[in-house]
Amino acid sequence: MAGGWGRISAPTGPGVATIARMANDSNPSSPDAQAWLARYRPWQHVVEPALWMLLFCGQATLNSLTVWLDISRIGLGFARWEPVVWEWSSNLVLLALVPAVIAFERRFPLQWDSWRTNWRWHVLASVVFSVVHVLAMVGLRKLAYASQGVEYVFGNWPLELFYEYLKDARSYGSILILVALYRLLLLRLQGEASLLDAPDDGPPVEPVERPERFLVRKLGKEYLLPAAEVEWLQAWGNYVNLRVRAHDYPLRATMASIEARLDPARFVRVHRSYIVNLDYVQEIEPLDSGDARARMRDGAQVPVSRRYRDSLRRVAETGS
Repeated sequence: MAGGWGRISAPTGPGVATIARMANDSNPSSPDAQAWLARYRPWQHVVEPALWMLLFCGQATLNSLTVWLDISRIGLGFARWEPVVWEWSSNLVLLALVPAVIAFERRFPLQWDSWRTNWRWHVLASVVFSVVHVLAMVGLRKLAYASQGVEYVFGNWPLELFYEYLKDARSYGSILILVALYRLLLLRLQGEASLLDAPDDGPPVEPVERPERFLVRKLGKEYLLPAAEVEWLQAWGNYVNLRVRAHDYPLRATMASIEARLDPARFVRVHRSYIVNLDYVQEIEPLDSGDARARMRDGAQVPVSRRYRDSLRRVAETGS
C-alpha cells in the first residue's frame, strides 16, 4: 500500500554534488519542515498504511455508533451487532481496495495534461470498484449473519447496486483526492529545483543561457543536479517537474522558457506538456490515432502528439 503513494527521496549517485551550506531564505520549505521530513522518511512505509487503517477503522466505528443511535431513537427492531457488521464489512472492503485504486491512478493519472483522456477510465474503474465492494461486503455480511443463525438479505439488487454506487463513487473520488494531497505535501516539503543564476561578481562558471546543472534545495542542503540526468520534463500548472530516477523536482518556470535554455540536441519537445531527454528514450511506438508513445528506459511512457512526432524522429535519427 505504501508503494502506491510513491516515495520521494533525496537525489543520490555520482552525478550529484552536495554544496556544503544550508538552504537560504528562498527555500520554499522551512528548516523545521525539512527536519520533520527527514525523520519521517524511515517510517513512511509504516505510517502510510497505518493512516489508511486508522481512517477506515475510525469511520467504521463512528458510523456503527451513529447507525445504532438512529435505530434506537426510531425504535427499529435490529440487534445491536447488526450496525457493527454493516459498517465494518463495508469499510474493511474499502480499505482492501485502496492499493488497487492507487495503482490504477498511477497507470492512468489525472494530471493537468492527461485528465481529459483518463477521466473515462476512472469512471469505468469506479463502477468496477463499486461492484467488487458490494459483492465482497455482502459476502462478509452473510458470513456474519450465518454465525448468528440468521440470514442476511441484501434487498433488490439493481436498486441497491445503484444506491451503493452513488456512495462508492464518492469514496473512490475521496481516495484519489487524499492521495493527490499527500503527494503534493511531500513534493512541497522536499524542496524545489531552480536554475543557476549568474554570480554577483565575476563570470559564471557555466553558460547561464544553457545550464548544465540545476540547483535542488532539499532537507536543509543544496544539490547540483546535472541537466543530462533529467529524463523528461512535464508541465504542471505554474511549475515544470524534472523527472530524475523516479523522483520529481518542481521547477518554477514555463515549458517554453525552459525549452529555450535546454540543449536542443538532447532535449526534444514531444507534447505541449512534455520534453524528453533522447538519451533515456528506449523506443517510439506509433498509435492508430496518429500520435505516438515514447517508452523510457525505466519503463515509463510519455505521450507524443502527432504535431511533434516527426520532429522527434528526425532529431533522434540525425541528432539535430
